[in-house]
This record gives sequence, C-alpha cells and structure tokens, in this order.
Amino acid sequence: MTDTGTHSHTDIDTVEISPLSDRPSLIPRVYEIAETWPAFIAHEPAANALLGRVVEDFPQYCVVATDGDRVVARGLSVPFNAELDGREEMPDRGWDQVLVWAFRDRHHGHPATVVGALEITIDSAYLGRGLSHRMLGALRDAVARQGHHALLAPVRPNAKHLRPRLPMTEYIGHLRDDGLPSDPWLRVHVKAGGTIEKVAPASMTVSGSLTQWRQWTGLPFDRDGDTEVPGALVPVRCDTAHGYAVYVEPNVWVRHAVRTD
Repeated sequence: MTDTGTHSHTDIDTVEISPLSDRPSLIPRVYEIAETWPAFIAHEPAANALLGRVVEDFPQYCVVATDGDRVVARGLSVPFNAELDGREEMPDRGWDQVLVWAFRDRHHGHPATVVGALEITIDSAYLGRGLSHRMLGALRDAVARQGHHALLAPVRPNAKHLRPRLPMTEYIGHLRDDGLPSDPWLRVHVKAGGTIEKVAPASMTVSGSLTQWRQWTGLPFDRDGDTEVPGALVPVRCDTAHGYAVYVEPNVWVRHAVRTD
C-alpha cells in the first residue's frame, strides 16, 4: 500500500481507538497501514511464524485506530506466564521470547501472569501528531480490562538507528534538559508513566545468507565484520567465509503500571 499523504493535516480528534475484540470485523484489516518498518524485520523467525496470528488469537489484548473507514494504527500485546520454571517477566530475548511464550501458554492452557507489548504501528500519514501516545493509553486500558496490573514493553527506540554503534546501555542514558529520554519513542513511554527497567540485549534476531541480506537491503555485504544497515539499531555482523550475516537487535524493557479500578 502506498501512502499518498493526503491525510497529513487531518485532526486526529476524528480518530477512534477500540479494543480489537470490540470490532472483530477489523481483524483482517489491521495490516492495511502504510508502514515504515525496515524490510529485514519481516524475516525475523518468531515474527514470521506467529505475529500474524496475534490479532486473531488475542484480540482483547490488541487495539485498532480508525479515521472514518480507514485503519490508521494498531497496537498489539500478548499475555504470558512469567512464573513458570526458567522464565522471568523481562527476559533478555525480549520481544522474541514474549511472543513465543504467549503462544506456548495458550496451547498448554497456562494462566497469564503479565502482558507483553509487541508493537504500536501508526500509518505514516498520521505520524508526529500524538496518536502514538493515545494508542499506548488504549493498549494499557485493554490490558487493565483483562485484569492485569502491568504492561511490559520491549521498546524499539525509534531514533537509535541514527547511532547504530552506540551501546544501548549508553543510549538510554542520554536525557534532555528536562530529564526525559532524548529518544522520542522512549520519551512517549516515560511521559505516559512507564519506567525504563533494563536492556533486552537479544530482543530480535534476523539471520540470513549474504544473498538474502543483499536482497533485503541493497547493500553489497562483501566484507567481514559490522555492516551498518538503514533502519537497524545496531550493525549487522557479516561472515563472508561462511556466507551469512546476523542481526541481533537490543530493545529496552519499559514497565507500565496499569490501573484495574
């Protein structure tokens, strides 16, 4: 879908946000959004296998925004059990791990103890006008409706790709004069009451042959070592002798307390 930009001056007060379980007819339409995700992200194995099923299997944990009959944003989260043996609320494998645990728990009937956010995606024509803040609030409300007390988000800082070689642990320490994070998306979370807890060092992993990486990025991938890729939060590690490259993305765990009253 191409974005014409014709809605760039639309007042987002006309945007309606609902739990997806309240508007099941929109479940097949939540991906009708002009998105800006890097191409290689779609080849992340857990995302490839499971992400498309989230809206069908967990609609009460997802929210959708519409402007008239146009779908303009989605917010996805999943419940999981953090108390089973070998688990924790904020695993190092972040986004990947939460998604896998949620579907495993659903299959085995394990009760959920907490909820992990997966994404908030805004149509590119609606970016920069406060809709992400409203979507985050709606996602928290949806989680509260299910009786949970916390929403844990493995956040993908949206300006980190501009400083791919800076360690994430240093990046999250960069603050503005008002004490808020310099990163815009982390700032939205903190202003909404979230607390930055720690880094998830291996939140997403994308591996592929050098041929695949060339197709995904248009880059040569002909030298060993770190390759900076547009949209990637850290460099991609390239191994020409073995003919593959691996991207291991760090995210940032943010905890949101949720009011269930």
